[in-house]
Amino acid sequence: MDLNSASTVVLRVLTQATSQDTAVLKPAEEQLKQWETQPGFYSVLLNIFTNHSLDVNVRWLAVLYFKNGIDRYWRRVAPHALSEEEKTTLRAGLITNFNEPVNQIATQISVLIAKVARVDCPRQWPELIPTLVESVKVQDDLQQHRALLTFYHVTKTLSSKRLAADRKLFYDLTSSIYSFTCSLFSHHTDTFLQQICAGNEAAAANSLERTLLSLKVLRKLTVHGFVEPHWNAEVMGFLHAVFERLKQFLECSRSIRAENICRDRLEKTIILFTKVLLDFLDQHPFSFTALIQRSLEFCVSYVFTEAGEGIVFEQFIVQCMNLIKMIVKNYAYKPSKNIEDSSPETLEAHKIKTAFFTYPTLMEICRRLVTHYFLLTKEELTMWEEDPESFTVEETGGDSWKYSLRPCTEVLFIDIFHEYNQILTPVLLEMVHSLQGSTNIEDTNAILIKDAVYNAVGLAAYELFDSVDFDQWFKNQLLAELQVSHDRYKPIRRRVIWLIGQWISVKFKSDLRPVLYEAIHNLLQDRDLVVNDFEFRTDQFLPYLESMFTLLFQLLQEVTQCDTKMHVLHVLSCVIERVNMQIRPYVGCLVQYLPLLWKQSEEHNMLRCAILTTLIHLVQGLGADSKNLYPFLLPVIQLSTDVSQPPHVYLLEDGLELWLVTLENSPCLTPELLRIFQNMSALLELSSENLKNCFKIINAYIFLSSSEFLQMYATDLCRSFCELLKDITTEGQVQVLKVVENVLKVNPILGPQMFQPLLPSVFRGIIDGERYPVVMSTYLGIMGRVLLQNARFFSLLLSQMACELGQELDQILGNMIEMWVDRMDNITQPERRKLSALALLSLLPSLNGVIQDKFCGIINISVEGLHDVMTEDSETGTYKDCMLMSHFEEPKATDDEEPPTEQDKRKKILALKDPVHTVSLQQFIYEKLKAQQELVGEQGFQALMETVDTEIVAQLQEFLQGF
Repeated sequence: MDLNSASTVVLRVLTQATSQDTAVLKPAEEQLKQWETQPGFYSVLLNIFTNHSLDVNVRWLAVLYFKNGIDRYWRRVAPHALSEEEKTTLRAGLITNFNEPVNQIATQISVLIAKVARVDCPRQWPELIPTLVESVKVQDDLQQHRALLTFYHVTKTLSSKRLAADRKLFYDLTSSIYSFTCSLFSHHTDTFLQQICAGNEAAAANSLERTLLSLKVLRKLTVHGFVEPHWNAEVMGFLHAVFERLKQFLECSRSIRAENICRDRLEKTIILFTKVLLDFLDQHPFSFTALIQRSLEFCVSYVFTEAGEGIVFEQFIVQCMNLIKMIVKNYAYKPSKNIEDSSPETLEAHKIKTAFFTYPTLMEICRRLVTHYFLLTKEELTMWEEDPESFTVEETGGDSWKYSLRPCTEVLFIDIFHEYNQILTPVLLEMVHSLQGSTNIEDTNAILIKDAVYNAVGLAAYELFDSVDFDQWFKNQLLAELQVSHDRYKPIRRRVIWLIGQWISVKFKSDLRPVLYEAIHNLLQDRDLVVNDFEFRTDQFLPYLESMFTLLFQLLQEVTQCDTKMHVLHVLSCVIERVNMQIRPYVGCLVQYLPLLWKQSEEHNMLRCAILTTLIHLVQGLGADSKNLYPFLLPVIQLSTDVSQPPHVYLLEDGLELWLVTLENSPCLTPELLRIFQNMSALLELSSENLKNCFKIINAYIFLSSSEFLQMYATDLCRSFCELLKDITTEGQVQVLKVVENVLKVNPILGPQMFQPLLPSVFRGIIDGERYPVVMSTYLGIMGRVLLQNARFFSLLLSQMACELGQELDQILGNMIEMWVDRMDNITQPERRKLSALALLSLLPSLNGVIQDKFCGIINISVEGLHDVMTEDSETGTYKDCMLMSHFEEPKATDDEEPPTEQDKRKKILALKDPVHTVSLQQFIYEKLKAQQELVGEQGFQALMETVDTEIVAQLQEFLQGF
């Protein structure tokens, strides 16, 4: 592009690209996309976004296109890469001056300079850092700030590179600029503190911004710029100074009004100081040893004594607690059980920790955590009263411990209690004993203290196992507190039921559970209480099932927040899963409500996941009756497993599970259920972690109605399998082959024809001696089915293979039998071993020379099969085939097992038609040997038997006694 002529054109198109009119916008975007690979385009963009007289929106768009171009075309190996000449010009232009007046554009320019630096600095761009260092020294406020902003983004980007050579370059860079950066930070910090003291808030705000940026740079250099930072006096000096600076900034916060914009920046700077310490501890735990004592003193002083009152703010407390937690839990500071195996650094750190965490210190931390930080605040109580759902969701907010005060205090309590439980257990038990008996409902503070102490006992349940007789406490104290119905006692009732939920899997006698279920039943009628999912014994729970399920369902209807509905659904699912079929009389209302809830949750995919989980358990509980759910169930499965629909990202895993259990419990194949399989082709193409369930679903269709299913989908399925087998793991290969094996088992006549394209590779795998035993075992299982149950197709396949390999038919057959005999040990399943024996015996009687040559091997496999399947009848002393099934028996489940599904019944019926379960191997061998004897005569037969080892012959004769 010619810069002079192109600038006007590009500027016009960029202006059109900022239009709200799509008719103008779309063509402009297309044109800009075409220019992306044109030489000179980025030079034009640079001229446009550095021209401060142009429209801000146009300049903003020019910066974005420039930044995207760096990602795509800056590297030399990229397609349509920028020329080295143009890149040299662009690098020089980017750092000519730092005077961008618009903050947002200035940030984008800094980011794009950092992106270029990641690729080119320092080798192709050695002047970048020196230019930035000089630019942050200038007196002009704007230029100084923009240069400092760029300095930060460049440092941040370079520090994130992880290759060894890049790390070395960053270490070298850090050593060259660390002193300067420390001085820069100190200068801006001192200037800020002086301006605050002088009451010059406007100037202080500017200095604070520079302090914040220089501290960000210093954080990256300190944490990532040294291999062993404890040997660098300047680094350790800066880190020790952090505590003094924190004190100064915390004192400053007293004098700055809450609504002052400077206060927000001040709090961010204070938090950044703590992040420096946290990051340094995380990256260099042994270098941090010298800071352990001071860090603990500082944090405990501000968080657990009066020193912090009126100064500290929530996020600062969270950071201090995280710092204490990281020191307490740090594995680098924990000596080995054998002290001699511990490093001197570990022992030194442990010594400092032990000296600090004395009994008085630990007692004060524990008491303060429980009686101060665990207390429900007025705001929380008001929120609970006005909006109990929001309060519950807020309190159980998931992985928020790093950022929210309440969960952070609880995690710190758990970690400290675990580390020092012998010291802290008596302290906590003393607090519990002081609260025995009912609490005055007029004394709000006493109620809140009890709530906090019970919270602590719940959090420390595993540590208190040997110290608390929870059964007695439940009977003598907690049960009575659950029965106090006064509204002001609601926090205690809620906390007690939560506390029991914490202890029930730790220590709680089963004979107390009915009493607990009665209490839960009463509490469920109070809609303000948290619903807990307890472990329970089904037989004890059944008397309460109807009323509990009804109350839970009513609660599900009444709550409005997505998270609460998910929680209630989870509890309902647990109940349905545990009681299984016994839920059937009570689910009518839930079955009617779920379609409405599904429709309402269209924008809430996580709630829809919870509905899918509930449906999975419902289908399992309803069994064959789940067919009545199909008008709702099948469209849900259709949507959840359709990869062309955006929600599949969230719903696919649970949707596949629901699809599978629906098939397993289906009494028959409906047209709608058959139609859903159209989703499978795209799912197989994904080759994701869900493939295993996909294969289970395919198998379920085969067992459900193989003829209808295969008639419609066999061709597509075979094509998909052929593609999959080109690039799939061994486990995936086995899953594909098992599907083929099941097809042959269910439909031995048509099955081989439908999956004919796959069978040559199976045959080749056998004669080539497939090296993976599990794959070879499956190959032999497939070929065994074909040979035993469809001899005509086997002959055609043998002819095809002889033609393809250019070998004689008999030679191919001989190679196959020889490999089969040789690799019989690869087969571990008794069913497949018996199948192999039946299949090879089916070649008899025969005059074929190759088969007679392999007679010894066939007999060896047959005798191995007899050893696998024959059991001696203790009464008659005769042998019988333990795999034989003569009639259908309804599969029965014990108390510990799930009841049989419809698929279990189908497999049982199928087994009654399977030669493996209907043909006596003992009798089959006898008949085949007799037929061979008749065919070749006594002398010929004797000659064949002489090829077999005498010990094998003796074993065979023992098995065939009575024939």
